[in-house]
Amino acid sequence: MVDDLDKIYRETPPGRIPWNITEPPELLVSLVRDGMVSPCRAVDLGCGLGNYAIWMAQQGFAMTGIDISPTAIEKASETSVQKGLHIDFLAADLTIPFKYPYRFLFAYDWEVLHHIYPEHREQYVKNVHDLLEPGGNYLSVCFSKEDPFCGTGRYRTTHIGTHLYFSSEQEMRDLYEKYFTILELDTRQIPGTSGGHLCIVSLLTPDS
Repeated sequence: MVDDLDKIYRETPPGRIPWNITEPPELLVSLVRDGMVSPCRAVDLGCGLGNYAIWMAQQGFAMTGIDISPTAIEKASETSVQKGLHIDFLAADLTIPFKYPYRFLFAYDWEVLHHIYPEHREQYVKNVHDLLEPGGNYLSVCFSKEDPFCGTGRYRTTHIGTHLYFSSEQEMRDLYEKYFTILELDTRQIPGTSGGHLCIVSLLTPDS
């Protein structure tokens, strides 16, 4: 996965990367605007070019951004410096055991988990759990198996060569319940660059 994604960030103009949306998603904006998530130490998991981490920092959050692509992290760091922001951007693979010196009150991954195949997901979710303070929150959005994007079946390949896994709600419940209390989990239509996607949206808090 790291080679595929890093190649995309090296060779594809930002405007042609399907998930590189400059404006923050309304769901994330509403959590902040409505006070459900207040400025705190937060982490953007799979941050890509850093657009959402940068927006969060502008709202007063102390942000860290983590992505598997070193190229994406380098470009995100450059952009944040240009905007006069201090964001700790880090290249790391969260599908293997991972330690970080700080813990967070809010973590989110936006359309990241469908890039991770089932056999690697438990370690990823465990890492997210271990990154969070007690009482923190975790927002996750990933493609539902009901979404028609790129055909049918659980395993699908996109036109730019990424390999995705499409999940069911029960599958995600079974995954999360090992480490989190599920506050919300449902399927919603989420806007994208080429129309909407049916996504499983989850809001969770870590078990002690």
